Amino acid sequence: MEDYEKPRKWADPRVKLFPHQVGFTCPPHDFDAAPSDFLRMAPRSVGVHGWMLHVPDYAHRLDQRRKNFGMLEDFLECMANNGADVCAQVGSNWVHASGLGVEGIRRHCEMLSDKYETPFHMAGYAMVEALRASNVEKVALNACYHPDSWYKGTVHFLKEAGFDVVWAGNFHDQGWFASQQEVDDCIWCFDEELIWRSFDRTAEQAPDADAYLINGMSNYRRPADGIAQRPVHYAAALEERLGKPVIGHDIALYWRIFKTLGLAPETGQGSLLSSLKD
Repeated sequence: MEDYEKPRKWADPRVKLFPHQVGFTCPPHDFDAAPSDFLRMAPRSVGVHGWMLHVPDYAHRLDQRRKNFGMLEDFLECMANNGADVCAQVGSNWVHASGLGVEGIRRHCEMLSDKYETPFHMAGYAMVEALRASNVEKVALNACYHPDSWYKGTVHFLKEAGFDVVWAGNFHDQGWFASQQEVDDCIWCFDEELIWRSFDRTAEQAPDADAYLINGMSNYRRPADGIAQRPVHYAAALEERLGKPVIGHDIALYWRIFKTLGLAPETGQGSLLSSLKD
């Protein structure tokens, strides 16, 4: 392992823009909502910076995630050099596309965190950590826009982590679209009504699940103003509707970042993020 030393100046709070500085990265060709969502729920002591992975020919293939996995280290080194206190990777498929397995991902995140003196969290592994902290065993996965090859990888990763995935299905499986291509054509942004209907369908298929999950980073447009929102914005209402915890990869990642910082959201959230206030 190469020797690395985080610039010592960042240990002095007088030279930092914010007491708590968070770095996010996301897949190429996605304008990502995570930095905005996280900042809007965080205390004023938090600042956020984004770093988009640059792969000009990126086509959202799993093999491209594996090929470009090393770019996550480039991101972390860049953020560490610039004074980030914690870094986060958006995109749920990178953990299973890597081929490292659950324990391999845990060790990889730990290695990078130690090497660059900056905690590093991946959305796919944050889900595992969140479920373990929630003491659940049986889960059902609302696979939303993910095609078979994507969400089956998530299912395998969760099973390898020790969870009983009692049901999983995407929007095509659930019957909302005639083909996966129709789902893909939406570019991961759907009418708001679909998040309610898809979770109702998930609950119908798995009434005995301890928690309902949603993978990836799907978006749902409010009819009133056309603003698209991630699952985190719906978690509290969905939990009241379904009577079970609702955890998405976005929710789990934000929870893990806040936990590392020793902070909690200032806005009302679902049960996982609200647990940070206990």
